[in-house]
Amino acid sequence: MALLLRRLTKSKAFAWFVGWYVRVLIFWVRLIGRRRASAFAAWFTCLLAPLIRENRLGVANLAAAFPEKSEEERDRILRGVWDNLARTAVEYAFLDEILADLRVHRLDAGPLTATGLESFLSIREDGKPALVFSAHLANWELPATIAKRFWLNLKIMFNVPKNSIIAEDLIKARGEMMGELVPTRFGSAFEIAETVAGGGHVGLLVDQRRPGSPPLQFFGRPALTSTFLATLARQYDCPVYGVRAIRLPGDRFHVELTPPIDLPRGADGLINVMAATQKINDIIESWVREHPEQWLWLHDRWRLTYYVRR
Repeated sequence: MALLLRRLTKSKAFAWFVGWYVRVLIFWVRLIGRRRASAFAAWFTCLLAPLIRENRLGVANLAAAFPEKSEEERDRILRGVWDNLARTAVEYAFLDEILADLRVHRLDAGPLTATGLESFLSIREDGKPALVFSAHLANWELPATIAKRFWLNLKIMFNVPKNSIIAEDLIKARGEMMGELVPTRFGSAFEIAETVAGGGHVGLLVDQRRPGSPPLQFFGRPALTSTFLATLARQYDCPVYGVRAIRLPGDRFHVELTPPIDLPRGADGLINVMAATQKINDIIESWVREHPEQWLWLHDRWRLTYYVRR
């Protein structure tokens, strides 16, 4: 029976069914409206969360990261994680609506606000390459959509869904709203490097575990961390910015772009790759500590899978 189920889920017919199911689901979500659909998805997901394997991983991650917090406090954070994830999933169908709420001339008011406009303009107009890093916080798609809103062309690396129908829809929607997308595959690193060498701008999510990368500190424990961004910064001596989204009460968001980050350099005057990567880890950790319920604790960042297999 198990073998039959595995064969079924790997079949083209099943992939076609799932792809079209998601399309129909998005259609109905759009009809229901963002607020009602988000609220229902958050409620339903939090109800099912204790039955999901990743929930146990979240419990282990939070216990190791916040030993000083009570179990009740960590449970509240984890419920917030599932709530945020459900709302983010629904918001994929409403990114255009959310972006329309951005007040370009009044960035301190409205359902979607932003700070760091001077950094957006600097990156766009100085004619130099730039690197922008982000993390899986709140709705992590918003920074790229705002960049496109300010006519800042970012080349963004992303993981392609295995389902071809979902991948096609996602690439089309993201491409229209976020700029040029580079699927993570063999050779994509060279494409990104060529972009930087040509004076382009690159956006990277840098808070996931990368096998084969060096272990650097994140929440006081070693975590395999890609040095790709710091390596590019060293090779092309280009500015590095950080950007994050913050979910606010009342279905509102705030997006914050930092000024250029002063990365550590060695005696040769070049950026120290390991120290710079650690500094980026430290910045992301400070963001997560501010709003721990908005980060993706369900990712196996520290290779704690053994906690959930016992």
